[in-house]
Order: sequence, then structure tokens, then C-alpha cells
Amino acid sequence: MAKKDVPPRWDRKMQQRLARGEAAALGELYDRFASLVHGLAHRVLGDERAADGITREVFVHVWEHPDSYDPRQGPLRTWIASLTHRLAVQRLRATETAALAREGAGTTEELERRVRRAWVAARADYIVQSMPAPLRSALERAYFQRRDYRQTATDLGITEDEARRRLRLGLQLLSTAHDTEPPGAPPGYGGAV
Repeated sequence: MAKKDVPPRWDRKMQQRLARGEAAALGELYDRFASLVHGLAHRVLGDERAADGITREVFVHVWEHPDSYDPRQGPLRTWIASLTHRLAVQRLRATETAALAREGAGTTEELERRVRRAWVAARADYIVQSMPAPLRSALERAYFQRRDYRQTATDLGITEDEARRRLRLGLQLLSTAHDTEPPGAPPGYGGAV
């Protein structure tokens, strides 16, 4: 295994502690990732109570199945975010299908479009939160504060070329939000909404 492929030490240790059944490890994990899990679930479901339920489900799953995380496959944060997405999308599909059945209207295609939009939005949020701070701060200034690259460069104390580079890279990362399919999506489901 190449050195760069070695998972972070904290992730390996946490997985081992969870596998041993250390309740304190679950508490640490919750403290570290609960806001990420709740935020992603809320973004997909648009409902505070449903997001609370998904947050509980995610941490119960982690506690009951600690060996389902393999540190060699990537960071613990990514695994938890993927688990959150999968559970939230499953919940959204179930609740939307039930609502469509009650209303007697709507189509499966309409449901899948809703799920896809929620998935892309949640993935974009996750990508932004996972970005290195320099990229995130440049994007936040450009998007939320409506600053151009020159103003962003001045605000951050960097060159204009560096500001353009950070914005371009940040936008490239964000563009990948459309590149993956929601868990459980039918084949050929990817692409722009």
C-alpha cells in the first residue's frame, strides 16, 4: 500500500474502538459528525424531524455495524456521508411514494426528479464543507458576498491569479455533484437535472 493510500490514523483508531464496543468512541464520533449528518439529511429531506431520525439511524448503524467501515476504502467522514445520503434518499423515496399514492397523482419520473435534485443539493453541500479552507473561503466570498476574483484576492490577501485558481478549482469540485448517482438509483440515472 502506498503511503498516500494509508487511511488517517484517527479513522483507523476510531474504527477499532467502535469494533471493540467503546461507547466513548461513539460519543466522539457523534460530536465530530452529527452536524454533517443532520445537515445532509435535512438537505435531502427538507424536514427537521426526518433529519433527526436519519441522524439517529446513521449512528445506530455505525454502532451496530462498525466493521462495515473499511478504512482502506477512504475517510470515515466520506463513509458516514455516503451512509447518510443512502438512508435519507431511501426515506425520501418511501415518503414521496406514499404521498404520491395517497394523492393518486404524480409519476415515478416526478419522484425520481425530486430525489435527484435533493441528492445533488446535498452532495454539493458536502463537497463545499469538505473542501480545503482556502478554496471554500474563496467560493464563499464569490458566491455569498458577490465578490469578483479581484475583490476576493484583496479580501484574502492573495494574488488575482491565485484567487482565479482557487475559484476555478472550487467550481470544478462542485461540478462533480452531478457526476454520481444517488444510492439505489436506476442505471443511467446520472447527469444534469
